[in-house]
Amino acid sequence: MFRLKVIKNYGKMRVLPLIFLWLSYLSFCNGYRLLALFPLQVKSHFVMFEPLMKGLVRKGHQIDVVTSFPLKKPYPNYTDIVTVPITLKLVNNMSYEMMNNLISENQTHVVGTIGGNDLCKLLADSKIKELAQPKNPPYDAVLMEVFGAQCLGIIAYLLKVPLIGVSTTSLYPWLHQMVGQPENLAFVPNNMLTFTAPMNFWQRLYNVLRTLYDKWLFHYMTTREQTRLIRENFGPDMPGVRELERKVSLILINSHITLNGIHPTTPAVVDVGGLHVYTESETLQPELKKWMDDSKDGFIYFTFGSMVMIETFPREFLKILYASLGKIAPVRILMKIPAPEKLPPGLPENIHVSPWMPQLKILKHPNIRAFITHGGLMGTQEAVSCGVPMIGLPLFADQFTNINAYVARNIAIRLDVKTLTEKSMDAALNAILQDPLYRESARNLSQRFLDRPLDAIDTANYWIEYVIRYGENSLRSPAVDMTWWQLSLVDVIGFLLFCAVLIIALIVFIVQFMFKLMHKGVNTLYSRKLKAN
Repeated sequence: MFRLKVIKNYGKMRVLPLIFLWLSYLSFCNGYRLLALFPLQVKSHFVMFEPLMKGLVRKGHQIDVVTSFPLKKPYPNYTDIVTVPITLKLVNNMSYEMMNNLISENQTHVVGTIGGNDLCKLLADSKIKELAQPKNPPYDAVLMEVFGAQCLGIIAYLLKVPLIGVSTTSLYPWLHQMVGQPENLAFVPNNMLTFTAPMNFWQRLYNVLRTLYDKWLFHYMTTREQTRLIRENFGPDMPGVRELERKVSLILINSHITLNGIHPTTPAVVDVGGLHVYTESETLQPELKKWMDDSKDGFIYFTFGSMVMIETFPREFLKILYASLGKIAPVRILMKIPAPEKLPPGLPENIHVSPWMPQLKILKHPNIRAFITHGGLMGTQEAVSCGVPMIGLPLFADQFTNINAYVARNIAIRLDVKTLTEKSMDAALNAILQDPLYRESARNLSQRFLDRPLDAIDTANYWIEYVIRYGENSLRSPAVDMTWWQLSLVDVIGFLLFCAVLIIALIVFIVQFMFKLMHKGVNTLYSRKLKAN
């Protein structure tokens, strides 16, 4: 907590400054000092982290941040304490070819390397090492992305403060065990698969085998390497990365029951889906506002997110877009194109392009009629919160899963980039614009998504403060300290089976013994009868 210096000479102070001083004290008396470790060089992840940290600051806390995306404008009590140089230039820089190369990579392998071991090399940085030294005033907790680089938890371990995880999506298979999160693979699909519940037998079988494989592969790739980096930089007696994971007190996950379905959970896992749906930092240019206001027949917003460059896609794909989107005039299209000059000629007149768009303000505009998207979780959650139906063209990672979930809820139509035709694009546009089912379903889902006892940032703030107040083990599940075979009751079932076999064997022995006695008795009587005759 923040402390104000005691003012010795009260007599010389005026009344108003004194009142202001005490009001300032009261405004900070419940505040905590937090350290946030978010160095991953993926802008779409930071889209959640930045509003989370700004929201915590608005609640009266102070935050020091390690990131690759420092703020462009100062924000009170928010300090970019370490800026990690960007080596992966992904923002508005992923071509169609790069995207295809990424698709060919195993997703678990990508997380374990780019999102895991590579980030753990930052532990050798003197600025990062300095964070593990005691501070005055001290940190009250450490926030860290739980993804692939749980090695960063060594900072919280050395500072002896609670470690709070943040996940930009539902939990990856290797993260559940950190907090003893129950897994039921019978009806909860691995979040790297495209399955939606309910799953058939073959899907459930594949779900189990794939989940076991993903866990094994991630641990195989990261355990030895990340443990080595921890001990190399902080001492040979430091805990391994798997032990550090078990120090996580709370995980805030970007999910919600309306989108992700019903999952078994432990209190240490808290849904804060849609936390980033906040427009404080967005500005709407006057000319763009006028364009949207003048779109009396409505408009469609089209973007492939913060990384992918639509203009690098095959000419045949862009030709289909031009033809189909041009047909729906006077409905207009607003497209985010990082490099508009690279587009082929012939752009229809009803399309307006720009390298940057204030996405949430666009999705909230009353004239918007649909959202054409690659299916990124952040953008689609914004569309859900605004009640906007979607046409999904998933490209990689969790985008297929996200769009499938929205299709199942009748708020989206899915198309395939590889097999897209003008006919299928025309049909999707006509359906999303003309069929009231999609708009009504989107509005109903939006209402359910926003209907909560506390909004997302208040929920996150409450549970962070709860862990700080009552200790790092206040939400700890007993499952964290149990082995898989204990959790699955393999020992209990094995013991009961042993007892059952023992009882059955005993019964069989007794029955056989009784039959032998009876048989012996009959033989004795028969022998005596023969002798008597």
